[in-house]
Amino acid sequence: MSSKSNPLNSRELAEYESKRDLAADLLQSVREMKAGKVQVVSSPVIEARKNTGLSQSQFAALLGVSVRTLQGWEQGRKQPSGAARTLLAIVSSNPKALLAVAGK
Repeated sequence: MSSKSNPLNSRELAEYESKRDLAADLLQSVREMKAGKVQVVSSPVIEARKNTGLSQSQFAALLGVSVRTLQGWEQGRKQPSGAARTLLAIVSSNPKALLAVAGK
C-alpha cells in the first residue's frame, strides 16, 4: 500500500481492495488492541471540550464552528485558526469561562 504522500490511483485502489481480506484486517486490529500495541490518540481540543463537559455539537456551537470542523481539529486533520487556538487555550485553562459566556 502507498504512503499518504503517494496516494493510490483508481486502478491501484481497486486492485488493492480486490485482494484485501477485511475480516482478517479487523481481526488483526483487535489482536493489536488487546496486546496493547495500539495507542489512543488524544488532542488538546478533545481535552478542552471534555473539560467543559459539553458534547461536540454543543462545544462547536459555542465556538461558532461546525461540528465537522471541530471533528477535524479533534482528529488532527485540520488546525484551528489563530483566534480559535486562543479561545481553545482559554477554555483549556479555564473551562468555566466558556460555560459562563454560554450562560449569558
